Amino acid sequence: MATLKKSARKKTASASSSNNEQLQAQAEQLSKRLGESAQQVWLAGVGAFGRAQAEGTKLFETLVKEGLSLEQITRKTAGGKAQAMRDAVETTVGQARERASDTWDRLEKVFEERVHRALRRLEVPSREDLSALIDRVDTLNAQLRKLGGAPVAKPTKARKAAAAKKPAPAAKKTPAKRASRKKAAP
Repeated sequence: MATLKKSARKKTASASSSNNEQLQAQAEQLSKRLGESAQQVWLAGVGAFGRAQAEGTKLFETLVKEGLSLEQITRKTAGGKAQAMRDAVETTVGQARERASDTWDRLEKVFEERVHRALRRLEVPSREDLSALIDRVDTLNAQLRKLGGAPVAKPTKARKAAAAKKPAPAAKKTPAKRASRKKAAP
């Protein structure tokens, strides 16, 4: 009877061990896929940025060439009307510049939004997250001081500013998730 219990324990232990290994492997695969996805988003944004830059430049150069050819034609055909045509060409070029600038701004905004979403998916804390966490730590330190705990160094504005300027390291959980876990644990 004792040998049956021992063998049952061994089977249970080996089953949970293999289950843990499977879960570990799945977690690693998911992490790898997320990293690859973020890399692809980044590369797509950089590629779109390069294409817009190249095509914007080509469009501008083409418009300048067309403007020059139109100017030469008008000088030959309507000597006195050249100034009016030049103004029209300059207006057209100005409008093209504005359109290219607008397109550039929209592309930049899309790129920034995609990078922001990728960072959110990877759960990289933002400046606001870090600032909120610093404020919570300060509140907890103040409460500890009131309860008569060991003296804790009071945070300075310089330390807060330095923490806000530091690049945020990649974290597995956001501060709010960690805080809720700590509250739930006795």
